[in-house]
Amino acid sequence: MNDQRLELSSELMAGGVGLVAAAGYINNEGGQAIADVINRLLDRGAVALLIDLEGTRIINSIGVSILLEVLEKLMEKNGRLAFCNLTPTIARTFEIMGLAEYASIFDDRETAIEELTRLNRAD
Repeated sequence: MNDQRLELSSELMAGGVGLVAAAGYINNEGGQAIADVINRLLDRGAVALLIDLEGTRIINSIGVSILLEVLEKLMEKNGRLAFCNLTPTIARTFEIMGLAEYASIFDDRETAIEELTRLNRAD
């Protein structure tokens, strides 16, 4: 896999959970591609978003800032943002940049989906 090219997949799951799987380098172009996919999921009715970064090893500051914009948009809609499968470096970056304060972070996809679905049903 070429770490410079971002590969994305997405799906709208039961319970209003939108899933985005990203593999590769998240820079300004990659961050914008993720934001575009998320906007489409929101248009289709997602109320919570999970970004799985299992295949991502590098994210630059512009990529993080775009994710912060996504978080702000979700918060305005009373939505939820979560991440899973972070490397220790990305997890630390998210802590430093403030993403971890407002978004949930899970070790794995299954746990994240279960929790987001549960929270959506509780609303």
